[in-house]
Amino acid sequence: MKYRQLGASDLSVSVISLGSWLTFGVGVEADAARACVERSFELGINFIDTANVYGRGAAETFLGEALAGRKRDSYVLATKVFFPMSDTDKGLSRAQILKQIDASLKRLRTDYVDLYQCHRYDAQTPLEETMEALSEVVRAGKARYIGFSEWGPDHIADAFALPGVERFVSSQPQYSLLWRRPEEKVIPLCAKNGVSQIVWSPLAQGVLSGKYAPGAKPPADSRAAHESMGAMISGWMQPNILEAVQKLKPVAARAGCSLAQFSLAWVLREPNVASAIVGASRPSQVNDNAAAADLEIDPALFAEAEAIVAGAQRTG
Repeated sequence: MKYRQLGASDLSVSVISLGSWLTFGVGVEADAARACVERSFELGINFIDTANVYGRGAAETFLGEALAGRKRDSYVLATKVFFPMSDTDKGLSRAQILKQIDASLKRLRTDYVDLYQCHRYDAQTPLEETMEALSEVVRAGKARYIGFSEWGPDHIADAFALPGVERFVSSQPQYSLLWRRPEEKVIPLCAKNGVSQIVWSPLAQGVLSGKYAPGAKPPADSRAAHESMGAMISGWMQPNILEAVQKLKPVAARAGCSLAQFSLAWVLREPNVASAIVGASRPSQVNDNAAAADLEIDPALFAEAEAIVAGAQRTG
């Protein structure tokens, strides 16, 4: 496993990290999920990402149990706040941030998280209020650093300009061979301001594994076939996208790796990316994904892959 510094923080994170959206506490049985966590640590993955809203606290509760007994300084733990936890609990107001961090810490069975992230931008709350509340959380020792997910460049710049508040160290955008939108503005802006990317959906919900053939029924054990997880992948299951992805397989083969590994290595070619978040429902998936950390691939093959999928990128 390889490691990169997370922005201007002193956190060193594995370039492959373990996510828990749609999986832990929700879509994957506890024993299988626990086996994925154990295998991740065995492979050198030290970075785990979750959110309060994943399973309305279920993912955090699972991780609190799975991580119990491990030395707290042996892993980097990140969670998020914004989405509704009830009819009245949502957003990034001071009251919500202070309430939700305490609830997350209780579920996670820890005194602090290493990274506390705004899951989205809250247009209903003044940015100053949000940043001051996040700063309060850091200064109280409940989070070491702060980050954001899917903020627009204008909002990011506004946060950078605020005086007297804690500084963001991470951005969590969707980014993959099939979704390159962050390259235009977000990545350059962050790179200039000590903020790294933690990429979600680097495999486009598993589509970039190449397991989904155009016109064919999804494999029974796949995310697309799963009752609770399948809905989130539907936007990627378009024939033109699946056909383009199949054309990537020979390119990955020439690189000497699986298509999933190739796709993760493509994300990690970007210096501003500190880590690519992967989900897993069984340890073998962790094995395959973690192997991408050590790959050195000819940039010409990456360029070939980019050309193949250029016309098949999802727009919505």
